[in-house]
Amino acid sequence: MGTPVKVRDISGWVLPIAIRSLGAAFEKTLKKAKIENFYFHDLRHTFATRFVQNEVDLYKVKELLGHKTLAMTTRYAHHYPGSLRDSVEVLDALCYNSAIFGVDTNKEQDVST
Repeated sequence: MGTPVKVRDISGWVLPIAIRSLGAAFEKTLKKAKIENFYFHDLRHTFATRFVQNEVDLYKVKELLGHKTLAMTTRYAHHYPGSLRDSVEVLDALCYNSAIFGVDTNKEQDVST
């Protein structure tokens, strides 16, 4: 059956899972779904990417993946071009306000007058 691995879920329960059984179930699922060229490890990348794209703090993703460094987590968390849209919109707004209204976005404005 294979060597069991102890997996701790988020509630603290430890569940013994045989790697061979898990691998066989994963392969069977891929075959049934007609998915090719996909590996179990790809799920870690998907996990990290989906969490980061949904604004989960990178440190939390690091802890959930069990990485020692944020650098490793950033290798797992991939962005797609659309995911950076909000940041570009902020930059556009800052540039627009500065150019059109003469607002200096580098220093605080006195709003008391």
